[in-house]
Amino acid sequence: MDREAASAAIEACLKALGYAPEGDLADTGRLVAEAWAEELLDGAAVDPVALLAGGAVPSGAADRAGLVVLRDLSVMTMCPHHLMPALGRGDVIYAPGEKVAGFGAVVRALRACTRRLTLQERAGVQLCEALVEGLGAEGALCRLRMKHSCLAARGAREAGAEIETLALTGSFRDDEAARRLAMDVLGR
Repeated sequence: MDREAASAAIEACLKALGYAPEGDLADTGRLVAEAWAEELLDGAAVDPVALLAGGAVPSGAADRAGLVVLRDLSVMTMCPHHLMPALGRGDVIYAPGEKVAGFGAVVRALRACTRRLTLQERAGVQLCEALVEGLGAEGALCRLRMKHSCLAARGAREAGAEIETLALTGSFRDDEAARRLAMDVLGR
């Protein structure tokens, strides 16, 4: 990422909107470019499949006997249409297959899928696919519940609205009994 060019573009945007980049706005270009590069879009540089596969260990019979459930994880994404953040919580469930990963690796994979310019729906699907591809999970589910500032601050102006998306892959998508089990666990 070219931070100097991004900083200059942000200053140009402010000028085009009628705001001089001085006073309170004197350092805005640099600060915004820095925030986008180091925090808001830092997931774009991470391959969630490689992240999961890199820290995975072979699963044993006990690992394959149940589900791995991570609840209430912090998530943030940037709307690719309005360049505004969405904040919320995520739940991840997977049925171990060939390998399992540490809980932190799953959290980092979720963050890699969300901390980028992407749609909420796409982020959940991408995580599920990464769990299947990177770990050989038999099934994966990702529920994201987020409040979008683009929905709250503009357009419909629904400040209290929470958007929920549900992505399923593998056995959770294709097998009724597996899907029912995952949905029952999710509902608890």
